[in-house]
Amino acid sequence: MKPFKFIFPIVLLLLTGCAYKFNGASIPTDMKTVNVKFFENNAPLVVSYLAQSFTEDLKSRIRNQSRLSIIENDADGIFEGRITGYDIKPIAIQDNSNPIAGANRLTITVAVKYTNNTKDFEKQSFEESFSAYEDFSLAGQTLQSQEQQLIKKVNAKLTENIFNRAFAQW
Repeated sequence: MKPFKFIFPIVLLLLTGCAYKFNGASIPTDMKTVNVKFFENNAPLVVSYLAQSFTEDLKSRIRNQSRLSIIENDADGIFEGRITGYDIKPIAIQDNSNPIAGANRLTITVAVKYTNNTKDFEKQSFEESFSAYEDFSLAGQTLQSQEQQLIKKVNAKLTENIFNRAFAQW
């Protein structure tokens, strides 16, 4: 019975740490809300639905992987930024005599500013760019037939990196 008296307080202390952990995230216990502002598309090559798609994908990532509520004003954390790059380039040439791209790469770059407004966690705020890509082939398909799915895949990579940078602290 005596060992239980010593082990129980230690276990209790370990379980009631200062941060909430969920899916590898380390969210301060006093953080309850975030505001995800609309990410405008300032890329030289503009896809009409990209800004809305990226903004909604970031909100979905936060909803699905945290306990945080997304609100419009006075949030404990704020995500804001803009899409700065949307680029499609060939990465493999198929035939030297008649150069045709054997593979292509869609790259999206996003500038993100994250502000953590909770007490004692201001140092976790950041402002940086994130880039992600997806390789694809046009063999038998058009870019337009694949583009929406490619954007979804790249957005998933981007939002994972942004979420991890804000909350996983690695």
